[in-house]
Amino acid sequence: MKKKERDRQQPAKAGSAGGAVFTRPAEGEVRLNLAGDWTEGHRPVTADGLRRELATAPTVRFLVFDARQLGAWDSGLLTFLLMVRKICAERQVAVDEAGLPEGVIRLLALATAVPERTGGKKEPEKTSFLERVGDRATGAWRKNLDMAAFIGEATLSCGRLLTGRARFRRADLFTILRDCGSRALPIVSLISFLVGLILAFVGSVQLKMFGAEIYVASLVGIAMVRVMGAIMTGIVMAGRTGAAFAAQLGTMQVNEEIDALATMGFSPFEFLVLPRMLALCLMMPLLCLYADFMGILGGLFVGVFMLDLNVMEYINMTQASVRLKDFWIGLFHSGVFGVLVALAGCLRGMQCGRSASAVGDATTSAVVSGIVSIIVATGIITLMCDVLGL
Repeated sequence: MKKKERDRQQPAKAGSAGGAVFTRPAEGEVRLNLAGDWTEGHRPVTADGLRRELATAPTVRFLVFDARQLGAWDSGLLTFLLMVRKICAERQVAVDEAGLPEGVIRLLALATAVPERTGGKKEPEKTSFLERVGDRATGAWRKNLDMAAFIGEATLSCGRLLTGRARFRRADLFTILRDCGSRALPIVSLISFLVGLILAFVGSVQLKMFGAEIYVASLVGIAMVRVMGAIMTGIVMAGRTGAAFAAQLGTMQVNEEIDALATMGFSPFEFLVLPRMLALCLMMPLLCLYADFMGILGGLFVGVFMLDLNVMEYINMTQASVRLKDFWIGLFHSGVFGVLVALAGCLRGMQCGRSASAVGDATTSAVVSGIVSIIVATGIITLMCDVLGL
């Protein structure tokens, strides 16, 4: 028993793993002997030994330190000492830190200079169902008002543009035109070609049953020119350009560049939003025509290589099926989609918060809003065309 007591009181040598040994030099006093290295890579020492020591000796009222054999140390030692302080405070044991290294004493004082504020963390208040519904309705109404104000500002800016009073950099307009136009051609080409190919393949499965494979040209031509080319282009631009608009304007909002423009007397709407809206509205009809061509080309690929149709026969059938009004309806779709995608991207960017995460939220919201608005607008335009007999 005495041998075990001597082993228990024998401190570890410096350079070994950190250790903490408790001794009782006097009645009512506990000495904490710190030895070895308290650095990363060594097994951390817990304060459970102090709890057991104080539990077996309830008369202890004083704790001192002996760090003469302490080796290298880092924040792990500070964490251990803070836990020792907490346990001693619970047991009403006074702590004398004179035996600790000077650097440890200074860091402990710095760590406890500002105590944790009590009551800083508030429990979420429980709200009733009607209150939550009211908050949601109020928030939705506020968002609708913000959207209406944004659309109104866009209309006024377009009016100032037509009268020559809008102020923005022409170089920015040409840069955005290039980003919305030529740089979007590869992805528009791929998506449109594959959509035309899929339409032709799905249609051919049914038309083969009646020996009417030639009508694949009519199916692909009318679908792409009338609506599918515009829809796929709009969705691609919503995910590509609309998200880019929201991210650019959101980053400017975070960096307070938009506030700086307003301070210098420039209208942020005219300087930032108007060129983006104008560029996308000009490029969308051109991209739609290109998408129509690539979709018809995809249908031609299926017709020639899978249905053994003649190239000229396919082209002639497409010309006979597609009417001029179908082109105009498709172009009208694309123009509306361009306005919606530009409005969604710029609106979410201007409404962005002041943090990095808010930029990501604004980008996501811009893509979702753009795609949803495209689908809704397609349904409305299709219904209008049906009523007008187009």
